[in-house]
Amino acid sequence: MVDRAICPFSVETMKTIPTLSAVLFMSVLGAFPAHAQSLQSVTQTSQSATAEGAASQARINKLDDETDTMMRAYRAALKQLAALREYNAQLEKLIDGQKKEMVSIRQQIDDVTNVDRAIMPLMFRMIEALDQFVSLDVPFLAAERKARVANLRVLMDRSDANPAEKYRKILEAYEIENEYGRTIEAYEGEMDIQGAPRTVSFLRIGRVALVYQTLDGHESGAWDKTQKSFVDLDGDFDGALRRALRIAKQQAAPDLLVVPVTVGP
Repeated sequence: MVDRAICPFSVETMKTIPTLSAVLFMSVLGAFPAHAQSLQSVTQTSQSATAEGAASQARINKLDDETDTMMRAYRAALKQLAALREYNAQLEKLIDGQKKEMVSIRQQIDDVTNVDRAIMPLMFRMIEALDQFVSLDVPFLAAERKARVANLRVLMDRSDANPAEKYRKILEAYEIENEYGRTIEAYEGEMDIQGAPRTVSFLRIGRVALVYQTLDGHESGAWDKTQKSFVDLDGDFDGALRRALRIAKQQAAPDLLVVPVTVGP
């Protein structure tokens, strides 16, 4: 016998259990479609969120690449800017130096202009002095030396020749005249002997002596500084002059020369 006080279920309760089970089962069956729909919605939401996350990550990666590219460009621009600043600083130094040089050149041009004004009269005086010197000197190579002076006068009137070139030519003429004083030279020229033109050999020994001898070697003469003319040597130096002419023409070995010398006043 079962004690009713101990048993929690009564006969009526036992009879209602199958009915409650059926109700619970039907409740579960009724709730399952709703749960399936909720799960599908969650799945779709998760997939959508994943896609949006992937898209966001792609945008982030793109922005990161763009940022990296812009950063590299910015750094390159900074380096270029630094190089340009250094280059500009160097250009400023060069420009300052050129400005100073321009000032110096202008000053030099002004100085040259002043020098040209002062040196032009000097060059004319130098040419005039050279002309007088040639006229008063021993008359060797007279035509050549006078032509050189004449060419200098023509050069001074040329507009295409600058003052430096003119001055250089004048100095060259002076150097040539100076060289005559320490050289020996033999050359042929025309000589008026007893009223008849003759071809003779001239011998110049510096400016100390100027003598001539006919090509046959039988007549000789020397320049007399006191008389300012040639005098006949009367055959006294014919042999010595023949030897001296051969030495001057480098046809004989150097040797002691014996020539007539006249002493001026």
